Amino acid sequence: MDLINQLFQNSAPKKKKKVDHEALASPLNRIPGIDLKTVRDLIDLGIKMREDLYGRAPEVLFEDLRKLKGDSIPPERLWMLRLAIYYVETPEPEQSKLTPWAWQE
Repeated sequence: MDLINQLFQNSAPKKKKKVDHEALASPLNRIPGIDLKTVRDLIDLGIKMREDLYGRAPEVLFEDLRKLKGDSIPPERLWMLRLAIYYVETPEPEQSKLTPWAWQE
């Protein structure tokens, strides 16, 4: 009987991951180099369009995000915020700066 239960447990359908359709469909998702979690964070901060990032300070957005979601926000998120603002504010962004690692400090 244990063998049968094990077989059924192993063949049971796994739960699907939740898909963030709003973040996937967001124009922010078209910013190269940022991940879907960062897009979700921007949406949660009230930023819906790339133009909403113009003139914003990434450090201020990061602090706002920490106030909203707690101190568990990884430092890489700040790098992605810097990247996103650079991308929207620069008419011809340099390819080498379109990675979060370029914005560590």
